[in-house]
This record gives sequence, C-alpha cells and structure tokens, in this order.
Amino acid sequence: MSILDERDFAHAGKNTANFRAEDIASSIDYRELYQHAPNVIAAENQPFEHSPDGLIKHLVHEKMGTREQCVDAYMLFIEEGGRSGKHRHMWEEVVFVAEGSGHDLHWDVKFDCIETYHWDWEAEPRKSEWQRGDFIYVPPFSIHQHFNTGKTEARLIVINNRIVKAMGFNWLDQLENAPGF
Repeated sequence: MSILDERDFAHAGKNTANFRAEDIASSIDYRELYQHAPNVIAAENQPFEHSPDGLIKHLVHEKMGTREQCVDAYMLFIEEGGRSGKHRHMWEEVVFVAEGSGHDLHWDVKFDCIETYHWDWEAEPRKSEWQRGDFIYVPPFSIHQHFNTGKTEARLIVINNRIVKAMGFNWLDQLENAPGF
C-alpha cells in the first residue's frame, strides 16, 4: 500500500456542486428585491398576531419584506392587570415602554464552565419596575415576563437581534403562554 500525500487527498472524491454559482445568482436576485423593498410600512400594513406572548403588532419582521436586515420589532399590548407569556431566547432584547407601567420578572442564567459546561436559571426572579419612557434590557437566554400593574393598557416596543438567529442560535422556548392563548 502506498502512502498518499496531501495532494492526493485534495483531489480525492467524485462529488460535484454548484454552491458558489448558486450563491452568486442568489445574491443578484436578493439585491434586485432589496432595491424595491419598502423603507416605510404604514400602520395599517403592520400585521397583528395573537401570539403565545399576547397580542402583538409586527413593526419590522423579516417576513414583511422591508430593507431592515438586522432587527425584528413588535408592539406588545398588555391589558390592565394582564401579563405577557414567559419565555427565553438566545438573543438579547431591548424593550421601550411606550405606554403604561408595570414590572418585569427576569430569571437570569447561571453558568459554570470551569470543569464542565453547566447552565441553569436563578431560582428566584429579579423584579424590575417600569413606566412610560423606560427602556428594559433582557440579557440572552434569561427567562422573562412582563406584567401590567397600571390603570391603562401597556404598550411595549420589543426589539431583538435577528442576526443572532441567523447565526444558528434561533433558540426560543415558550415556557408559559399569555392568558387567552
């Protein structure tokens, strides 16, 4: 048996592909669509969804065909005395309180990677009060839930990073649904 050198391994196999040519063609098609994608989505064209987190109105979403490529954003409506669903995801999130007041519960991730990789969540949540005009930061993979304790409907603008999902971390776990879902 002869010893093969690296050059022999480099030319081994008979499979072929057109991956690069397909990527180039796809890029041309994408750029054509992008040039005609809207910069403005009128309020009446922003779709509502009765979701596991409650009633939301999509402001920017990859399926809406806008030019935005990095973030998704939606408005979450929480009625007086209501709450959102409880979930966790791998991307960080910022939330702007457009109307109302309430609080969040966050169960942050605890992790240890000294000998073996282990993660868990805090047993007790951290409570943070919020009101109109505030920003709320949700760290990656923290379990979180929003509660409306005010006298009117709360409206939260939720913005998250679409890029993290595209990188293969599209981990979204719904742990509890909002009332009525």
